Amino acid sequence: IAAAADAWARGATVLPKPWQPQKPVLPVEGMRNVLITSALPYVNNVPHLGNIIGCVLSADTFARYCRLRNWNTLYVCGTDEYGTATETKAVEEGLTPQEICNKYHAIHADIYHWFDISFDYFGRTTTPYQTTIAQDIFQRLLARGFLLQDTVEQLRCEDCQQFLADRFVEGTCPFCSYEEARGDQCDKCGKLINAVELKNPQCKLCRGVPVVRPTQHLFLDLPKLEERLEPWLERSWAAGDWTANARYITRSWIRDGLKPRCITRDLKWGTPVPLDGFRDKVFYVWFDAPIGYLSITANYTDQWERWWKNPQQ
Repeated sequence: IAAAADAWARGATVLPKPWQPQKPVLPVEGMRNVLITSALPYVNNVPHLGNIIGCVLSADTFARYCRLRNWNTLYVCGTDEYGTATETKAVEEGLTPQEICNKYHAIHADIYHWFDISFDYFGRTTTPYQTTIAQDIFQRLLARGFLLQDTVEQLRCEDCQQFLADRFVEGTCPFCSYEEARGDQCDKCGKLINAVELKNPQCKLCRGVPVVRPTQHLFLDLPKLEERLEPWLERSWAAGDWTANARYITRSWIRDGLKPRCITRDLKWGTPVPLDGFRDKVFYVWFDAPIGYLSITANYTDQWERWWKNPQQ
């Protein structure tokens, strides 16, 4: 308290000069280097105040705090643009998925600029860097034996000649009988649904009746990681600052045993899978989207690995 009172009495002239990082902002030897991201907003809507408060504003506040502390700070974000929701919105508006992304990315950027969010860079996930980095991570997983193939039963619309992603199917909820349940969850009772469990399913594109067909997909072999993950979690819980909720959810996954997780989808709009037999598929958005943090940084600077592969800094 005495030190704070003394600093206050001496005034702003004795404060250290604000740090002015070079452009692009890169880690600096001997400084505290802080990389900040906020959850990538999905591109198929107009952001509202709740979206901004939910993640963007808190990250912006922290970025401003870090800069006031004269820490070398980089704050990046961008729109998440691949996946079923974009295809659905494109059908609704009579545009291509790329046109939808271009339209709503510009809207997002304008709104965050209006709110004076202090991004160093606001990018997007539909870029060549996204494809390059996502496919590289996939190839590394494949080479190390962390992927497996399996057959999945999926709804296929014979009229549209395509397998239907979860959001392209509507039907009656098998739990509460709500008649407008989606192929991934019921908005009335909140339960998660496998699309093939829907009663009276309909294709949202043509209103035809889909049929169940087998299709091959690729999975992350998460059970292979359990032995290495558990001791890492124990160390991380001891040294880190996990919330009680995060600990509880993670413990429940470990307790019940990790399950293989599907990382491919029968869609057109996404990062292509670079493997024979799967080249007509794309990566599932929840495999692809987190890689967007890396690719957005790569679009900001070709020295992006100095931020993402530099634990010493």
